[in-house]
Amino acid sequence: MEQAKRDLQMAETARKNTFFEWACFISQQAAEKAIKAVYQKMGAVAWGHSVTDLLGGLQEKLEIPADILNAGRNLDRFYVPARYPDGFERGKPADYFNMEDADGAISRSGKIIQFCADLLD
Repeated sequence: MEQAKRDLQMAETARKNTFFEWACFISQQAAEKAIKAVYQKMGAVAWGHSVTDLLGGLQEKLEIPADILNAGRNLDRFYVPARYPDGFERGKPADYFNMEDADGAISRSGKIIQFCADLLD
């Protein structure tokens, strides 16, 4: 969980420095790590990188609010195209992400991290 929180801080730093594509990607990573911390506490192993799938696995044992599930689906959209130059037909990832995207990703990731932190208390 500590790494998830550090990643979210890094996403905020990237956003402040206009690396919006990285803010989006790191936000997804932060949420992924927070969810995996819950799996660890439960003594379970979590594989994969999809926040949606990881939350779906938790849903078998816990109630996951709809807004958390929606936040996860939104963050998953940033996993590949925010990093790879072939994620779009032309241009580079930086051409496709803006401050609004970064702010939304950071906010959604923060909600997931808080949800997971509450489960760990």
